[in-house]
This record gives sequence, C-alpha cells and structure tokens, in this order.
Amino acid sequence: MRLRLVHLYGDLMNLYGDRGNIIVLQRRCAWRGIELEVVDATIGDRIDPSSCDLVFFGGGQDQEQGAVSRDLAEGTGEAIEEAVQQGAGLLAVCGGYQLLGHYFRTSEGSEIPGTGLFDAHTVAGPTRHVGNVVAEADIEGESHRLVGFENHSGRTYLRPGATPLARVLVGGGNNGEDGIEGVLHRHAVGTYLHGPLLPKNPWLADWLIQGALRRRFGPELVLDPLEDRAEERAHAVVAQRVLLRGNVRTSIR
Repeated sequence: MRLRLVHLYGDLMNLYGDRGNIIVLQRRCAWRGIELEVVDATIGDRIDPSSCDLVFFGGGQDQEQGAVSRDLAEGTGEAIEEAVQQGAGLLAVCGGYQLLGHYFRTSEGSEIPGTGLFDAHTVAGPTRHVGNVVAEADIEGESHRLVGFENHSGRTYLRPGATPLARVLVGGGNNGEDGIEGVLHRHAVGTYLHGPLLPKNPWLADWLIQGALRRRFGPELVLDPLEDRAEERAHAVVAQRVLLRGNVRTSIR
C-alpha cells in the first residue's frame, strides 16, 4: 500500500522543527509495510486534491504567513479544503493552524486572511504562552491524553459549532482563557502543540494514518496495531511530570 503526504510550505513554515511529525508518520507507516511518499509544495505549486492522503502544515513568522496567505488564496487553500472534504488527514501546527482559520489579526491591527477551513480566528496577544501542555481529547468516542509544548502569542478563538481538539488540564491552549486546545474538523487537526507533537502522541499519528488509509482503500480498513509499550511509557511519564508540577505555563512579555 502507498500513501502520499503533501508538506505545505516547508521552506517557509518550519520555525520549530515540527517536520519531526512527518518522520513519525513515515516510520509508523513503514513498520506496517505502508509506503508514505512525501511531496513538498510551496508558493506557486498547485495541488491535486485527489492525490493528497495526508497534509502537514507547520508554523512560521508573520512575514512568511503573509506570503503564504496570498498563495493559499490563489488555489492552494481551496485544494486543501477539497482534499479534507474527500477524507484526507491534515495536521496544522501554530502558524499553519492560524492560516486555516478565517484570519489572523497582527499586533499592528492588519488582518492576514486565512482559508476558513477551521471555523476560528486568531488575534495577536501582548504576551506569549510558553510551556508544557497536558489536555484531554475525545475523538470518535475515544478519550486520549494529549501532551505537547506550546510557544505562541496568537490567541485563537473557535466559533460556535467548531469542535475543540482537547480540553486543557495544564497550559494555555488556544488562548489561555477558555480551556480549549486546538480544533478538529473531519480528519483535520489544528493545534498549538510543538515538540514535535506526534512522537509524544503516537495514537494521534495512527488516527491520521488510519483516516488516510480508509480514504484511499475503503472504510472497512483497520490499521494493524504496533508494539508501543516504550512510546506509551514515555507519554505517561511526560504527562505525570507536567501534572505534578501543576501550571507550568508562563506568560512572558
């Protein structure tokens, strides 16, 4: 079996080394005998939605976000939305998450348009949320603990009807106010969690892979389990350490 992952704007939106998420997806596919082809797409490239099984979109600075926003408006944003509607999995982190909402309002008051895939908007805040995060996610009726690291000044607000990815136990999450982290739309995830995220949460990597496989090969496909005792132990240790320390989030100017 073969899947294709499109890495959006990896030359511009890779501020925190979140490309590690792609490595995890590749490894967990390979361990199951699945080939995951990674295709880079940047400004000026056009995407065929039917060829996208997975999409990854990382974070970047305001200047890069402006250039990417203009390119998204020229067809790439529409292609991403069509791929998600067809069942493709998507992981968007930080700046990528913001650009898939309706807009990002900078500290100067200008608005960088987004695609509107996620029913959310973002405004620049006066301080940063920096620190470890533990949250509880409920996806397709199953509860999972989510761990990661946040570093963002943007405040993202979900609009009524949008589905949160998780409820924050420790950390700032989307905005430090409503206790929500990330957003979930079909098989698309937006989040502020770096780290990168998927090595710390292999269950989320598998959820994305399974969605991509079902999109490509049929809804009856079930992903083969892996021997994940080491990964699960590492996840549990991180979560316990953060919870014991309490509110590790710091807000710095």
